[in-house]
Amino acid sequence: MSLITRAPALAPFQIRSFRFQWPADLLASWAFEMETVILGWFVLVSTGSVLALAVFGSLQFLGTLISPLFGMAGDRIGNRNVLLLMRTAYLVLASCLAVLFLSGLAAPVPVFVLATTMGLVRPSDITMRNLLVGETMPADYLMRAMGVSRTTADSARIVGALSGAALVASLGSGLAYVAVCGVYAVCLALTLGVGIRRVRILGEGEGTPSALGALRQGFAYVWSTPVVRAVMLLAFLVNFAAYPLTGSLLAYVAKDIYRMDQTGLGWLIACFAGGALSGSILVSLYGAHIRPARTMIVCTLVWLSLNLVFSWLTTPLLGEIVLFGSGLFQSFCMIPMSVILLRVTNPALRGCVMGVRMLAVYGMPLGLLLSGPLVEWTGFATTGTFYSVLGIVFTLAIAVWWRADLWHRAAPVNVR
Repeated sequence: MSLITRAPALAPFQIRSFRFQWPADLLASWAFEMETVILGWFVLVSTGSVLALAVFGSLQFLGTLISPLFGMAGDRIGNRNVLLLMRTAYLVLASCLAVLFLSGLAAPVPVFVLATTMGLVRPSDITMRNLLVGETMPADYLMRAMGVSRTTADSARIVGALSGAALVASLGSGLAYVAVCGVYAVCLALTLGVGIRRVRILGEGEGTPSALGALRQGFAYVWSTPVVRAVMLLAFLVNFAAYPLTGSLLAYVAKDIYRMDQTGLGWLIACFAGGALSGSILVSLYGAHIRPARTMIVCTLVWLSLNLVFSWLTTPLLGEIVLFGSGLFQSFCMIPMSVILLRVTNPALRGCVMGVRMLAVYGMPLGLLLSGPLVEWTGFATTGTFYSVLGIVFTLAIAVWWRADLWHRAAPVNVR
């Protein structure tokens, strides 16, 4: 523990629950990325359609529509219990896909059906992770803990993408999915050790509202709180305009622009993730010196600008360098965003509000569905330019409209 005490970035590991949660989240994220590479490449090769790839990518976020229900379920039965049920579902669905690939029955239709089912559950995983961190972590560790927690997803895009591509190339999709099932099984076992302490106090004598009533409470709170409303709009914007270009569409970039195979796709994903991981580590080291709202706005603008440059590159090496930069600034946008919501939200509504936050992720499938036909009609460069410029314009609009709440140095969300 002496090393943990001396190293600020490792301070959150003094909390026993976090010592179980971090590796469990890490393995879950690894498995997610392995599945994304395996199935994304399968869909693109078996259908030959970038539109089908975009539809497949959007299905992974279908559950954002019901994510507030997961937050409310966590308020009632405990966030760890909800997370355990979710990760059991991952293991069951991955086992079904492994059987399909091993038996030679894998085809676009059954893969799309299982991906849709997975898409109902998986988007809320990050919500439950953040809620567990928020309720088990002391306030002075929160920014560092969120930075360290974010490394699970960022490192997974490196390890998961490269290992997923390598496993498919060497063993085939069936045995690769057996490995995915093993990762999910260990993840589920570690989640059992996560703490169950709950810090939200709902008030003595108050009745528990119905699911619909709690959802109305959450939306009303978001709408009536300027900072939260602004953050929600920015979250939707970056999911719509930024993530599609560095998400599922990377398979199209790798195959049709850079003329790479699935291993090359893995390297593209890993470059973006390497930048994101570097950003998360920097936040965990220097989080105490960051002004969250200002950092979020500036880094969003830089991230979108780098996406604009990436849209026009045709050289893999330059593309990988720019992707690294995009990932770096993406972390300095998304981590402060989560910290702001956890800091300012009424603890009694935190689960529901973080669930509503996940609805903003629905911007990604909408962006993907629109980007598919746009790429086919106008090309990737024009599509990327449209998305990036749109994102920059609306980010500036949000910053100007809510400048008193987000930009002023003395605003509560900029207190370090």
